[in-house]
Amino acid sequence: MCVIRQENIFYYLIVDHEEKDMTENVVITLACGTDNPNRAARAIHLATIAEKEGKNVTLFLLDDAVWLAKEGILTHVKAATGDSADDLMTHLQAKQVAIIACTPCAKARGISEDDLLEGARFGTAVELINLCCDAATISL
Repeated sequence: MCVIRQENIFYYLIVDHEEKDMTENVVITLACGTDNPNRAARAIHLATIAEKEGKNVTLFLLDDAVWLAKEGILTHVKAATGDSADDLMTHLQAKQVAIIACTPCAKARGISEDDLLEGARFGTAVELINLCCDAATISL
């Protein structure tokens, strides 16, 4: 808890450093696709870093990001830093990281389960909410 208290003309910040349980679960949500290759690659990069740090990672793709779960789309998605989304996703797949595409988002774009990358699957908003309630969440 933080409290700001004024005494005369000075302000004091009082911080109560309570012991907090840190979660080992990380959910990364992404809502853009090939229209923003930097952000798309960065989300997949962060998922890779979290996995390498031993976290339980879920990559949840929403809106146009569901295109990234379609086989063959990631081939040309790269960040300005040179990070290849395809290489990073291959790492996530090899480590069996959960890659979930929003069901209604994918269906609205004509993407079927047969179109998905190996290891990717469809998921619902209810699942996303439940995952986020027990995880550190990064939204890009």
